[in-house]
Amino acid sequence: MAEKLSKSESEWRAQLTPEQFKVARQKGTEAPFTGPYWNNHDPGQYRCVCCGAVLFDAADKFNSGTGWPSYTRPASPEAVETESDKSHVIVRTEVHCARCNAHLGHVFEDGPRPTGLRYCINSASLKLERKDG
Repeated sequence: MAEKLSKSESEWRAQLTPEQFKVARQKGTEAPFTGPYWNNHDPGQYRCVCCGAVLFDAADKFNSGTGWPSYTRPASPEAVETESDKSHVIVRTEVHCARCNAHLGHVFEDGPRPTGLRYCINSASLKLERKDG
C-alpha cells in the first residue's frame, strides 16, 4: 500500500463537494438509490474520491437491492481497512480507505459467494475509472 495521506479539514473541503466531504470525511451516509453508482454496471475500477487509491473492481460489484453500490471484496486486501462502528444500536463494521482514512461505508456478512461479504459503499466516496470493455 502507498504511504498514508493526511490533509487538513480545510484542504479536504476545498477538494471535495459538500456531499463528498460529509460522507468521506465526516462518516455520513448518502440516501439509498441516489448515488451515481448504485445501479451502474460499467466496467472499470472504483477509486477513492479523496486520494485516488483503487478500492474496488466493477467485476466484484453486485446488485444487493440496498440502493448502495455493493462489492464482494476490495480490489486488494490492502486497499481498505475496517473498524468497529458503535454509532447505532447495532455494532457494524466500518470500511475506510487504507491510504487516506476516507469513510466508505460498511461490510456485512450477508453477501454472495465466493466471499459471503457485502461491502456496502457510498457512491459519494468513489470515483469510477471506466474501462472500455
